[in-house]
Amino acid sequence: MLQTNTQFNPATAPGSARRTLLDFLSANRWLVGGLLIVIAVAGWGLARWLIGPEVAVYPVMRGDLVRTVVASGHVETPFRVNIGSQITGTVQDVLVDEGQSVREGLPLIALEPGELKATVVVAEGAVAQAEARVRQMRELTLPAAQEALKQSQATLTDAQAAYQRAEDLFKSGFGTKETLDGATKDLDVAHTQVRTAELQVYTSQPGGSDYVMAETELNQAKANLATARARLGYATITSPRDGVLITRNVERGAVVQPGGALLVLAPAGDIQLVLQIDEKNLGLLALGQSAQASADAYPDQRFDAKVTYINPSVDIARASVEVKLTVANPPAYLRQDMTVSVDIAVDRRPSTLIVPARVVHDPTSASPWVLVVRDGRARQQAVQIGLRASDQVEILSGLGRGDLVVPIAAGVRAGQRVRPVSS
Repeated sequence: MLQTNTQFNPATAPGSARRTLLDFLSANRWLVGGLLIVIAVAGWGLARWLIGPEVAVYPVMRGDLVRTVVASGHVETPFRVNIGSQITGTVQDVLVDEGQSVREGLPLIALEPGELKATVVVAEGAVAQAEARVRQMRELTLPAAQEALKQSQATLTDAQAAYQRAEDLFKSGFGTKETLDGATKDLDVAHTQVRTAELQVYTSQPGGSDYVMAETELNQAKANLATARARLGYATITSPRDGVLITRNVERGAVVQPGGALLVLAPAGDIQLVLQIDEKNLGLLALGQSAQASADAYPDQRFDAKVTYINPSVDIARASVEVKLTVANPPAYLRQDMTVSVDIAVDRRPSTLIVPARVVHDPTSASPWVLVVRDGRARQQAVQIGLRASDQVEILSGLGRGDLVVPIAAGVRAGQRVRPVSS
């Protein structure tokens, strides 16, 4: 029988080979790790080179572009009303407070009315007396004069008849000269009495002198009464119109005189925004331009205004121009002298192509350009720009709506591959 002896070699076993590899990796783990990192970075760089880096881009959009001049100012009313007394008097009470909203006709200040009321009573008595005088002329004097006229006319008729008889007798020789003279005298007296009665009737009837004098006295008495009542009305000082009281310079017990401003009223309605605009922007301003304003106390609430005044002179000390804007429908929270910020629209381009200013290279030169993404690469594109407003630029030619443009800060070169990402 043939017998074969086989000897086992541990070094040639598969498990031993794996242990040798593990020992090598363990002994050189830093070297292996570094190689793996280098391979990963090289792979990432190769991929980045092949497909390009991610770049935030901006689409070309169509919209309204508005150029504005920004300034700050304060709130004013177009005018203020100084409210004072029309008579001299002592303040009995002040019925309102500073800052209070008032309506037209609302009592504001009450003066002591005692003396004025007494004057009204005296004037009312004079009117009553003058009215009685007119009634007396109409109801007594005129009828009495008319009756006296009738009586004198009857006396004249009798005198005329007596004169005629005396004259006839004298002519026939049966009457005496003394009888005729007496009849003539009685006739003259009767004529005089009739004329006197006629004058009395004329002056006592409407249009006659006595009646006119009585009416004149009545009219004067009524005028004095109206004056007295008006002065009594002046004892209560009322608001001349709707508004807000912004100043109060009077207290109870004060003696006031005509001409002094006791209260200052800011009328309701249109208000003005008064601004100081840098004179370099003067050429951009024009009457009628619209604006958006907000009070610094309420920055999120904006309201409309319109340019209604541009001062023809320049403030040389501040190198600015005073501009006033009218607010037709002011919000309720606006107060006098409140600080406001205003954006005046000085130019407008409706429905135009717009890009952010940050994507335009050399915007002030004769040949501005942008980087636009086409076929996965950033391509240099010459553009013609129009209106520039804050951080937006109007594109007149060179780009179309929806084109993706690269901002200058991205550091991308023309021809470089990029992966556009919407910003």
